[in-house]
Amino acid sequence: MKRFFPRSIRARLTVIATLVAALVFTATSTITLATVPSSMRGLVHTRVELAVRRVASQAQTGQLPATFEIPSQVHLVQVVSRTGKVLAATPDLHGDPPLLTIEGAQQPGKIYVTESMLPPHVVKDEGQHLIMAMPVNTPQGLVTVYGAASLDEVNKALTWLYLLVFLGTPLVLLIVASTTWAVVGFALRPVERIRAEMAEITGQDLSRRVPVPDTGDEITSLAATTNDTLDRLERSAETQRRFVADASHELRSPISALRAQLEFANAYPEETDWPATGAHALAATDRLTYIIDELLMLAKLDAGAVVQRRVVDMCQMAAEQVRRRERSRVPIVLAPCHPAPVHGSPMQLDRLLTNLLDNATRHAATMIDLSVTVEEDKVIVTVTDDGEGIPPEHRERVFERFTRLESARAKDKGGSGLGLPLSREIAAAHGGSLTIAEHSPGARFVAVLPLYEGAPKSPHQER
Repeated sequence: MKRFFPRSIRARLTVIATLVAALVFTATSTITLATVPSSMRGLVHTRVELAVRRVASQAQTGQLPATFEIPSQVHLVQVVSRTGKVLAATPDLHGDPPLLTIEGAQQPGKIYVTESMLPPHVVKDEGQHLIMAMPVNTPQGLVTVYGAASLDEVNKALTWLYLLVFLGTPLVLLIVASTTWAVVGFALRPVERIRAEMAEITGQDLSRRVPVPDTGDEITSLAATTNDTLDRLERSAETQRRFVADASHELRSPISALRAQLEFANAYPEETDWPATGAHALAATDRLTYIIDELLMLAKLDAGAVVQRRVVDMCQMAAEQVRRRERSRVPIVLAPCHPAPVHGSPMQLDRLLTNLLDNATRHAATMIDLSVTVEEDKVIVTVTDDGEGIPPEHRERVFERFTRLESARAKDKGGSGLGLPLSREIAAAHGGSLTIAEHSPGARFVAVLPLYEGAPKSPHQER
């Protein structure tokens, strides 16, 4: 399919502006050419007709002087008898022969009009004249009143009008096109600078920014938004690089340990305790599996992958977690709870509880408190341990990927630093949040999730 407009915005706007101007000038010129010439000729016609009728009225009453004065615009008037004798005339024609004879001008009271050049002995100019004749009955018999007015001024004015329309219109359109081209080019100059700067930005260097013009218009907003986007891309790329580096480091440690154990066992098979070696290898494999599973879930959450969701009772899920951990290092005490339905992914919500309870188990001294409550339109899950707690300045750091405090490394060298970040991502993906509340001794993690809209209110809520 052919394109009727150029691809360039500058060229398109220039073409549109020129077409609009051409349409306006064409309409204006058409109306002007249709009305102005007839109006100008009509004005001359009216002046001559008034002069002729005035003189005809004088002739009918027999009060016709030999020389009479009329408006200066119509200075050529004669009264001619049927025999061709000039009975009266204006000063300019006094003593001159008849102006012109209009054939067929015989009916009294009727006006006959023609346009013609007058003889040289009558007028000095050779231009066209509007000539009007009116036969009229007088006491001396039938006479004809002739009136004439020059069309020279009208024709000059119309000549200038035609020149203005047919030569001025293309010139004006050229000026409109040139002005539009220059103005649009000036307005789009910041866009070109932004484009040139964006072309120089690569994935290896996201630190560059586009220039922001101080015009305060839409281009300024575009440049500011572009820089904000580049800021987010830079942060995302930096996070991605750090994530890949940390993930490589975390995966390298168990793989190196497993390789060292297997190489030693292979080199000294007689001295190897194979059951213990197998148990160590299995533990390293479990840790690798755990890290990979959490990395995959984080990747899915980052990509915004859509997972199948259904109504999940967080109270029932918490009770199931407690049953699975009956032989845990520290006991878990679940406070009595009522149904707390949440619309979400059972697997992800179970991982959220698992990670919070695993973290609490590593740090708790004697026990863990677990509670699930419903407040208005929210489900609140609280996990509290009585360990050493988390200093306020580190309460956001623990939610960064692969971040492990020194106390956590000392207690459990097998952790990955992914559990808490993953739990927060899961809460956010379900429209909720995960924070650390003030509590002493120990730490208290509070997960807030939206209550399922179709859930009936429990008696506890109604009270």
